[in-house]
Amino acid sequence: MIDFELNTQQRMLKEALHDMGKSVIRPQSLGWDREKTIDLGFLRNFYMMSQSLRGENNPMEDFNEGPKNRDPGKPVQTNRTAAMGAEELAWADASIMLSLPGPGLGGPPIRASGTPEQKERFFSIFRDMSDELRWGAYGLTEPGAGSDVAAIRTSCKRDGDAYILNGRKCYITMGGRASWVVIFATVDPALGRAGHRAFVVEKGTPGFFVGKIEEKMGLRANETAELVLEDCRVPAANLLGGEEKYQTKEGFMTAMKTFDNTRPLVAAMACGIGRAAYEYARDFVKDNYVLGRPIPRYSAIAERLARVGRNLEAARILTWKAVWMADHHLPNAKEASMSKALAGQAAIWACIEAIEICGAHGTLSEDHALLEKWFRDIKVYDIFEGTGQIQRIVISKRLLTDLRAF
Repeated sequence: MIDFELNTQQRMLKEALHDMGKSVIRPQSLGWDREKTIDLGFLRNFYMMSQSLRGENNPMEDFNEGPKNRDPGKPVQTNRTAAMGAEELAWADASIMLSLPGPGLGGPPIRASGTPEQKERFFSIFRDMSDELRWGAYGLTEPGAGSDVAAIRTSCKRDGDAYILNGRKCYITMGGRASWVVIFATVDPALGRAGHRAFVVEKGTPGFFVGKIEEKMGLRANETAELVLEDCRVPAANLLGGEEKYQTKEGFMTAMKTFDNTRPLVAAMACGIGRAAYEYARDFVKDNYVLGRPIPRYSAIAERLARVGRNLEAARILTWKAVWMADHHLPNAKEASMSKALAGQAAIWACIEAIEICGAHGTLSEDHALLEKWFRDIKVYDIFEGTGQIQRIVISKRLLTDLRAF
């Protein structure tokens, strides 16, 4: 039976993150957005605070590295805790969630497909960041290959005890600061998915460098970089999982397994932004209207708020189902795509409705600038980690496969 009840530690973590988001993060949110960066001192302090959360309920460490000393066949709550933390932080400022030090989106593919030696080597650098903050990153998207993962053109060619990589990656979260990046390449584009390989490319590797830092509409405080590989020589030991893992379509499946874990987190973040906009509009209406009066426009406002609220709640429940399945080691590709597709659209609609309900105050007043920021931030949640169109393709394929079983 699916159980969405938070345990005591999770409730305490949720309350702590919410309180910090309200009193510490949100007051700095607009400043970070204008300056297009988050103060490293703040990130360091946030990291130090997170050390008290070590264990099952540390969303930054355990989700990426995996729980310690656990029976791999037994359910955990790592993904649920991560989703809950992601929603609360995104409610405060989505950029902070994407900028936290740690393995980031590069963690799940290493956890899913790395050898024990690779896991120890690449995760160990994050265990003590008291002197220096470090990041990991995930490099799949290219100028000509975003949602169509099979179309990547970054090449890799075996050369003795190394591989030579050439290509460009774009829109890489924290790519400029990352100590290492999981880079997807192909041995032969004609092979399609069967030709894919995943490498951990470390900062400072000759031929690997940062291109431009993107100027963005939303999430401006979070770094998004272009990465360039020119005759980049990567040790064969950095091939994720080892060569034997790629005798079938394992390279492509590594990417897909990553999406099954990260898409619900993206959905949770979208729910956080949507909830922020919904609560803002709700409070604005409470302060400015008496909805109990028999005025048609007031009834319409109440209905709009109700529709936004139930759509966000539905998205959250579907997101929690997806992470519950992941924690119970159940295939969740369909549910992960469903949660991401629904949450992105529900949150976008929440921001649009909030601006329309608040009227000119929604975008023109300095006092209401957060609502305008959330509107800019939310659009990408229907794009990255696979567009809404891609999610619907994945969902339809899974549904039709299930129907053929009857």
